[in-house]
Amino acid sequence: MTPAIVLLEREGVSFSAHEYDRGDELRDFGREAAEALGLPEDQVFKTLLISVDDERDPVVVVVPVSCTVSMKLAAASVGAKKAVMCDPVAAERITGYVLGGISPLGQRKVLQTVLDESVELFDTIYVSGGRRGLDIGVAPHDLARLLDARVAPITA
Repeated sequence: MTPAIVLLEREGVSFSAHEYDRGDELRDFGREAAEALGLPEDQVFKTLLISVDDERDPVVVVVPVSCTVSMKLAAASVGAKKAVMCDPVAAERITGYVLGGISPLGQRKVLQTVLDESVELFDTIYVSGGRRGLDIGVAPHDLARLLDARVAPITA
């Protein structure tokens, strides 16, 4: 059980867990998950951490694996002027998860979170379950509620 699944169960949120075999080489984890699970890339979402302006805490952004986060739009969504990707080592330390397994749920610290507006196109979206080779299907409104997340256009 990962912290993400513990959180979902504790909150009584309906979800589905999907394990899959990973290849040995590290590559595009989100696209790999979509392919392994037979899901459209627009319905599988990746979790990224960005640093905005001079804020101490990063912001979590959740975007489809088929898209690229727009730093300009992501920054604007939280009232900032600029954003950059968070250092990968720092992202692991902050979230408590390894790259390719960073879930928006159950992180060490609750961070400001923005979901791309495309989540509203689906009844269920898939995000990392907290380890490589595990995705969870969850309703976007449940994800937004648990994370106190805002929904905004943040992809290029």
